[in-house]
Amino acid sequence: MTLFLKETTMFRSGPRAAFAFAAAFGAMAATLTPAAAFTDAEKAEIGTVVRDYLMKNPEVLQEVIGELEKKQQAQEAEGRGKALSEMKGLVFDSPRGVVVGNPKGDVTLVEFFDYNCGYCKQALADVDKLIKKDPNLKVIFKEFPVLGPGSVEAAQVAVAVRMVAPEKYLAFHDALLGIRGQADRAKALQAAKDVGIDPAAIQKVATSPELNATLDESMKIAQALGLNGTPSFIIGDEVVIGSVGYDKLKATVDAQRKPKSN
Repeated sequence: MTLFLKETTMFRSGPRAAFAFAAAFGAMAATLTPAAAFTDAEKAEIGTVVRDYLMKNPEVLQEVIGELEKKQQAQEAEGRGKALSEMKGLVFDSPRGVVVGNPKGDVTLVEFFDYNCGYCKQALADVDKLIKKDPNLKVIFKEFPVLGPGSVEAAQVAVAVRMVAPEKYLAFHDALLGIRGQADRAKALQAAKDVGIDPAAIQKVATSPELNATLDESMKIAQALGLNGTPSFIIGDEVVIGSVGYDKLKATVDAQRKPKSN
């Protein structure tokens, strides 16, 4: 063991060699019998060697963190892919989602949003541009009020709009996301009135169980897919988190139209 610890010249050849050293060390340690376990002195010596190297080569930590993040992202993507497959019906075919664009489009974009989300406000123009420029895109809006009571109130009014005047939902949606200040029930009702929806019609469904059932469904999907922020997009079989801009959204939509390689 002492001989192995002294063979540390490989550290000086860079981070890749350090990883090779760590891998070899780990593999060997895994095969040791209990009788060959490290003594306290040997453990201390190993710790000193590793610490000294990392102090002199801190860039190794950046490389390690980068690899860890890649691994975590891959695991998250795998988990989301499995969950999306299991919840495909709720995500793409639920009658509680508001469909705009081309209902028979060859690619579907689903947006989870909050009317008080600043990034959702930024993404509004990007999504509207996609709808206008892509005649084969189906867009589904799902209210996902995660930013407090005002967001929940606004989302409930939005569900009511979907129930009583679905043809005016997009105009209402754009109007409410475009307001200054915090959205709440009063602001949502005003936005509905501004686009020609009778407030009395909304009031008639104000106590409908459908309002909360719709929001509960969105929450269920979001939790299953690990959507932890707004806006979040599902584009075909891809999950995109955040306001990533028109070009990124368009590129993801275009990629869904390309044949998948096995």
